[in-house]
Amino acid sequence: MIKRLNLKPSARDKRRYFIVSQNDKKVKEAILKYLGILGMAKAAYVSVKVPELKGKHVGSCLRKELDNIRAGLILARIRVEKVSNTIKGLSK
Repeated sequence: MIKRLNLKPSARDKRRYFIVSQNDKKVKEAILKYLGILGMAKAAYVSVKVPELKGKHVGSCLRKELDNIRAGLILARIRVEKVSNTIKGLSK
């Protein structure tokens, strides 16, 4: 039996999830162009697969860096449609 170590809620990353209509490659390029490699690492951007949202792309980043991510996407003319604290909140 393998035991997983559970993190306390205070030690977990506080993430935000957002929906954009562009594909993952364009989103990553926009963030990388605006923030650079170090900024992208600080933001901890992750692409999330959500089958309920077809034709849309869901990304995730740290809460503190959400404004920087949004700024980079806006400069690349990529619109952030919705931001939520949970993936379930995006699909509503």
